[in-house]
Amino acid sequence: MHLKKMAVVAVVCLTILTATVRTTQAFNFGSILGDALKVGGISILVDKFSIPLNSAINNLLGQHGMGTSYATKVVPIISIGNGSYVGAAQVTGPQEAIDRTQAVLLIEGSFSDERFRLKGLIPVNAKSISNVSRVQGVGVSAQIDVKI
Repeated sequence: MHLKKMAVVAVVCLTILTATVRTTQAFNFGSILGDALKVGGISILVDKFSIPLNSAINNLLGQHGMGTSYATKVVPIISIGNGSYVGAAQVTGPQEAIDRTQAVLLIEGSFSDERFRLKGLIPVNAKSISNVSRVQGVGVSAQIDVKI
């Protein structure tokens, strides 16, 4: 029941965020403000709902026989292009390494005349794109998308 209440709060937050971004764009305040609102909203949601999201992913994977005995945690995904929060991911590994993991860095590229899109997801020790280091021994076990 508690998870349902938190899901309702998340939906309300996303609805307000989406309405605000659309209103901002309708008044032509520019895409920078709209992007900042999206980034801020997503980062707040990731911070607020990381524990229930982590539990939901663990339950989902466990129901399909894909659970893990390693520690897990949900962290924001940060794009290398603009340093913005673009979503969330669950990371898994030894507890000490998970404790050091603050975000997942997304690096995008292409291959073979752009026929293939490549995405590298790297667990890192900071919520920025500068002065970060890969956290060894940690993997990305799930990606969380938000329907807008």
